[in-house]
This record gives sequence, structure tokens and C-alpha cells, in this order.
Amino acid sequence: MRLDDLLREADALHASDLHLVPGHRPMVRVHTQIEPMDAPILRTEDVQRCFEAMASEAQRARFDECGDMDFSHELEGLGRYRVNAHRQRGTIALALRMVRSEVPELSSLNLPSTVSNLTRLPRGLVLVTGDTGSGKSTTLAAMISAMNLRARHHVITLEDPIEYRLESEQCLIEQRELGQDMSSFSSGLKHALRQDPDIILVGEMRDLETTALAMSAAETGHLVLSTLHTVNASQTVERIIDMYPAGQQNQIRAMLGNTLQAVVSQTLFRRIDMEGMIPAVELLLCTPAVRNIIRESRTFEIPNVIETSRAVGMISLDASITDLCRRGCISQDDALARAVSPSYVSRQLAA
Repeated sequence: MRLDDLLREADALHASDLHLVPGHRPMVRVHTQIEPMDAPILRTEDVQRCFEAMASEAQRARFDECGDMDFSHELEGLGRYRVNAHRQRGTIALALRMVRSEVPELSSLNLPSTVSNLTRLPRGLVLVTGDTGSGKSTTLAAMISAMNLRARHHVITLEDPIEYRLESEQCLIEQRELGQDMSSFSSGLKHALRQDPDIILVGEMRDLETTALAMSAAETGHLVLSTLHTVNASQTVERIIDMYPAGQQNQIRAMLGNTLQAVVSQTLFRRIDMEGMIPAVELLLCTPAVRNIIRESRTFEIPNVIETSRAVGMISLDASITDLCRRGCISQDDALARAVSPSYVSRQLAA
């Protein structure tokens, strides 16, 4: 089966991911579950041909050197894919994630309404966090798209790879891809600060240099959007602090307390009321009380502040999960299995 045929079949199955591994049938992830496709078992040469159909000569050379590589692929009429090529048991394997060609409206993502207010911030750091595949890139793209319809800003995105293609409307949007347009996130971010941006999207704050530059950009009057692979707001704050040497951590707490505007933490659940997925979301807004907590190294208090600040738009993950379960969107078994405090969720559902 040709690569294009596999991608079209995966799309027909509403798959989010396609996995091509020699010795196995093509596998798809449909609403969190891995399932085999109705196709022959793949040989090494089959997967190699699929890779060569997508990768440029330069990308093939880089893969031969490194053994791991991320890039993007577009199939006309269907959409874009984020592709990871890697080696396992001495053979090549591929993981492709579907990225829809159209950026969804922010209002369609089942996020707290307060998230739309974050697109109106003039400066600061906004972080969207969660596990791999939790919808972080989609949320960020929808936020940029909302700004693009309303404001006249210069937006620079630094991505690995470019997922959604964002067309300039009210905003001027430039998208730079790691490995093609820049050598690293930190290099791209350093030079972006000389390109007169209003808004900078950094695909991931994956190292100390990138994190430091992102915080500096937020401190100097830019709105910086980025992601981290953390599951909640307090863990996000601690992860950033822990990137720095012990001697610098008090200074960074003060800097983060001044620049952080919000943390949106997402986790996707399989819906039971209809086909598809829906996010449970924890939302931390940096009020003066939260800023003091960060500066004074009392991040263990963040969950309590979120729980008692619903009036200003904050919500805890467990409260979000409880709400989804009460509305009949997700199963009680899923809700309890993935809650931070299953006993809290169980009590709320029984009330």
C-alpha cells in the first residue's frame, strides 16, 4: 500500500496518529486507542520507501547521521503531518501525527471561556502544558488565529516542525521551522528579538537557554506563548525553577513571578456522548496572590489558590474533570482513573 493510501485510510478512520513499524501492520491511534489497519504486514523496505517519499535529500542525510528526526509532510487535499523518523531494532520506523489544515476556532475547543481573554494580553508569558498529544499545539494555533482576526501585530512562531500554516490577516505572521529556518529554538528566539515582534510563539521551552530567553522577551514587553510537558500549574512553575542552578533560583522566582500571566494545563478524554475527544483543563491566572506565592517559593499552595479563585476564572483539573463527567461527556471510570484526587471527584459526583 502506498503512503498516500495509508494516510487517506487513516483519515477515514478519524485517526490522530499513524505508526509504520517493520514486522507489524500499519497501526493507527483512534480516540486514544492503538488499532491495526486492514493492510499487509510492513517490511523494512516498505517503511523506507514511505520515508523517502516524504523526506528531502538533506533530511535523509541528517537522519542517516542522527538516527532520529522530526519534519513535516503535506498531502494535498488532506492536510499536514508532523513526522518522526527513528530507528528501532536496527530498522527505520515512522510516527505521523495528523494536523488539520484549518485552525479551529478557539471557542470550538471546549476550553474555559477565560482562555480567550489571554489573547488580549499585551505582554508576559503564557504557557500551555500537558502530555504529548493533549492538544497544546492546537490551542496555541487557535489563540494566534484569534489574535490574527482582531489585532495588528507582528507574530513570529518558532516550531519543530511547523504544524498549522497560519495566514496573515490583520497580523503579519512569520513561521520558522527548526532545522530549516533556524538551528535551535534558542538561536531563533535570540534573533527574533531583533525582528520587531509583538508576539512570539516558542514551540517548546525545552532547555535552559530557550527558557531564559523566553522569560527575558516576556519581561521586555513581548507576549510569549510556549509549551511544557507538565501536567499541572504547580509542576510547571517548579519545572522552570529547577532548570536553573540553585544559586540563581531566587532571582528566577522573582522574574517568573513578574512575567508569568497564565498556565493552561490540558489532558484529553475520550467522549462517551459523541465521537471524539474533549479536554479537561486546569487554568492558573497570575493574580497578585499567585505572584507572591511564586516569589516566596510556596508553590505547594497553588492548588488551593486555584480551588478558591473560581470567581476570577481559575479552575482546577479535578473540578474540570468533575464538570465533564456531570455533563455526560466522559465516563466516571475515566474521571476517577485520571483525577489528581479521585476521592475529591467521587465526593463531588455523589453530592
